[in-house]
Amino acid sequence: MIIKEVMIRHLKMQLNSPFSTSFGTITDKEFLLLEVKDELGRIGWGESVAFVAPWYTEETLKTTWHMLEDFLIPLILNKEIKHPDEVGRLFATVRKNYMAKSAIEGAVWDLYAQSKNQSLTEALGGNKDKIEVGISIGIQPTIEQQIAVVNQAIKYGYKRIKVKIKPGWDVNVIRALREEFPNLPMMADANSAYTLNDVDLLKELDKYNLMMIEQPLAHDDIIDHAILQKHIKTPICLDESIQSLEDARKAIELGSCKIINIKIGRVGGISEAKRIHDYCEDKGIPVWCGGMLESGIGRAHNIALTTLSNFSLPGDTAGSSHYWKRDIIQPEVIVEDGFINVPKKSGIGYEPDLEVIHHYTVSSKVYR
Repeated sequence: MIIKEVMIRHLKMQLNSPFSTSFGTITDKEFLLLEVKDELGRIGWGESVAFVAPWYTEETLKTTWHMLEDFLIPLILNKEIKHPDEVGRLFATVRKNYMAKSAIEGAVWDLYAQSKNQSLTEALGGNKDKIEVGISIGIQPTIEQQIAVVNQAIKYGYKRIKVKIKPGWDVNVIRALREEFPNLPMMADANSAYTLNDVDLLKELDKYNLMMIEQPLAHDDIIDHAILQKHIKTPICLDESIQSLEDARKAIELGSCKIINIKIGRVGGISEAKRIHDYCEDKGIPVWCGGMLESGIGRAHNIALTTLSNFSLPGDTAGSSHYWKRDIIQPEVIVEDGFINVPKKSGIGYEPDLEVIHHYTVSSKVYR
């Protein structure tokens, strides 16, 4: 493939309902959508998951556009690429900025799969016809409303529930949920809201048979998590701390976690995500695919990645209708009895809905 053109679109989509975490509340998702065209006119699609503010990582929508326009797109335009793994090497002179890199690398993976007349799943070596999915539920105004939202998710058949917690909204909420749903596979996501001073509080969660507690301590920490894991029985899952294979290696060797959440955007793309998956599989560390409120394009990439063998825990790839009144792909992602059927069509397996994409587009620019 020779990359001949890249288009960046800025989209803004309204969520069906506000999504609240320890960081704050989101009502709209603004993001960048990329179209990468090769010399034969084929188009690959990628999505940047960076938010408008730097509360998850240091990247934002505006910094991502800057990195793409001024550094990454010039490095890839008119370059011949035989395999998407080469994209990371082309971008090696640019430090971090993983969400910007991932957006364009994901589009190249889509193009590559199309060029081989394979689905993205086949191109990655995935081996599942359907994937088991969970759902991430934000903080609700009251415990009663939290229970009601969880109950609704169970009716839809989701195999695992992730509940956001923060100081003052933690043990009391988990206790109430466990009393209401004694056998529900459930995990808590702290989004770095605690410190080692909260060890006794976090030990309280051991009573409630959680699958895991996700990223309880600082976003860039692996040392304190190793200390915490020695004091609690609940498995720690690392999210924000793992931005590369090297981070995963260090965390596993230190005993900082027993589970890793792999997010394509956070680690710089599908190729690095696959390397982390393979390393964790070799070390006996299960992984799962986290969500970033993606549109259908990013969701399609997550589905394909989750077909790899060591994604043994349900991910956050909920159906399109959970987030959007109308998604930007056809067909939309549908969850049936807690499973998503993996598409067989070449590339990402879903057709971008250009009419809906145009409707949500705030601005766009083409680079040749």
